[in-house]
Amino acid sequence: MPLKNKDKLKIIPLGGLGEIGKNITAFEYNDEIIVIDCGLSFPDEDLYGIDIIIPDVTYLINNKEKVKGFFITHGHEDHIGGLPYILKQINVPIYGTKLTLGLVKTKLEEHKMVNDCILNVVKVDEFIKFKNFKIEFIKTNHSIPDSCSISLHTPVGIVVHSGDFKIDFTPIDGEFINLQRYAELGKKGVLLLMADSTNALHKGYTMSEKTVGETLENLFRKATGRVIVSTFASNVHRLQQISDCSIKNGRKIAFSGRSMENICKVAIELGYLFIPEEMMIGLDEIKNYPNDKITIVTTGSQGESMAGLSRIAASTHKYIQIEKGDMVIISATPIPGNEKAVSNLINDLTAKGADVIYKAIEDIHVSGHACEQELRVIQAILKPKFFIPVHGEYKHLITHAKIANSMGVDKSNTFILETGDIFELSKKEGRVVGKAPAGRVLVDGLGVGDVGSMVLRDRKNLAEDGLITVVVAIDIRNKIILSGPDIVSRGFVYVRGSEELIKDVKSIVTKVVENCLDNNITQWAEIKNRIRREVDNFVYTKMKRKPMILPVIVEI
Repeated sequence: MPLKNKDKLKIIPLGGLGEIGKNITAFEYNDEIIVIDCGLSFPDEDLYGIDIIIPDVTYLINNKEKVKGFFITHGHEDHIGGLPYILKQINVPIYGTKLTLGLVKTKLEEHKMVNDCILNVVKVDEFIKFKNFKIEFIKTNHSIPDSCSISLHTPVGIVVHSGDFKIDFTPIDGEFINLQRYAELGKKGVLLLMADSTNALHKGYTMSEKTVGETLENLFRKATGRVIVSTFASNVHRLQQISDCSIKNGRKIAFSGRSMENICKVAIELGYLFIPEEMMIGLDEIKNYPNDKITIVTTGSQGESMAGLSRIAASTHKYIQIEKGDMVIISATPIPGNEKAVSNLINDLTAKGADVIYKAIEDIHVSGHACEQELRVIQAILKPKFFIPVHGEYKHLITHAKIANSMGVDKSNTFILETGDIFELSKKEGRVVGKAPAGRVLVDGLGVGDVGSMVLRDRKNLAEDGLITVVVAIDIRNKIILSGPDIVSRGFVYVRGSEELIKDVKSIVTKVVENCLDNNITQWAEIKNRIRREVDNFVYTKMKRKPMILPVIVEI
């Protein structure tokens, strides 16, 4: 006999499955919904002009009276970046640890909405209680301080959501992952584990962040000129080690990049980053010190075109130009899809005389995500009955599911969900019962969700084949062409070098318009469609290109 709905917990992943970024999952029991994380992701190169991608939260909006709050595991963009956009649609309290909410607050201030939002700072091991949920934050290790996993105590059982994590036995801040609490939950009995799969394909253990510090110390000792380090702005532990090496070698520290400056400011104010005030200088002051007394910490480790390191490599940075003897350390691994941009960046910096150090040469980056053996440790401690892999591409989810099965989780109790699946879980069974509206919402400038597939298709055509504008003035009453057609080409051919082609296009347009007028066709839409069709066919036959054809008819 099927269980009643009231005996079941609904889990709806609204993003972050089979992709990198925009992590967000809703947990619903009767008349309450709590949401873990609310991130964004960055566009692929085929999303022309798009700035960021946020999750579709139509399901939450349709059930807004049930939503009790957002519970944030840590302060990375793929876990907090969507909040300013989503809170404009559904403004509920946000819960997180001190640094996490410090970074959230900075984002809300940028959107001028911090005074309208409720931020609740929670401590690890503290419970937040609702009618059907008891929520606990558990300390984990990751590449940003104050990272937590979350356990949900529900009427059907305990659900553990790992957040992003690894097991670091020598953490920079001395704060260890709370395996003891995991063990206590394992003894009580964990119904479901949802765990980070990002590094599931990697064998062994993730190296400790301290190993990077040892490499950095050796590099700083060898450096004879400026040291320019590029890393993720949110990697506060890495920033601390860079700062420590700089101070030990008598180097002043300058930060470059808006996100880098913002995060450092918050981390210092909240006591997560320790740099003596006298050791920090502005970029406009670096010229006042010898090169061997300067460290510059900048954004742009992924080759982003407008980030600090890319502008330095292109010689367009206001304060920093590469000089012979500069050591540039790229302390990050390229995110899938960014390899070419990073490779070009390294080539540009090397060509300008810099000594570029990156992961292929030195161990100057470690991941913040658990590898296979750490995933096995968590499975062994928690001993979940059901398992759902999260955070990663589809290949990561599949591999993590196999790891769970090898650790004793029954295959029939392991689920690979898709974004938008409505998964119902009871004490005895779990199954997908439906689909919630979900997907991606594209943000372009101030426009949220107003760029759809048709607009993207037009942008793709413009980027690949360019534009032909056809302008013709018509006297509708006398049914004659008064002027034109004039042809304007952008991104298709250079008009002065293609006179013959342009002449042919003009001839085709003239024939089309005259034919329409002779047959008493005076509707602009029909004339435009005929122009578009005939010019498109001619250009493709002649050039094997399909530019966008934009007819403009002036009626006089």
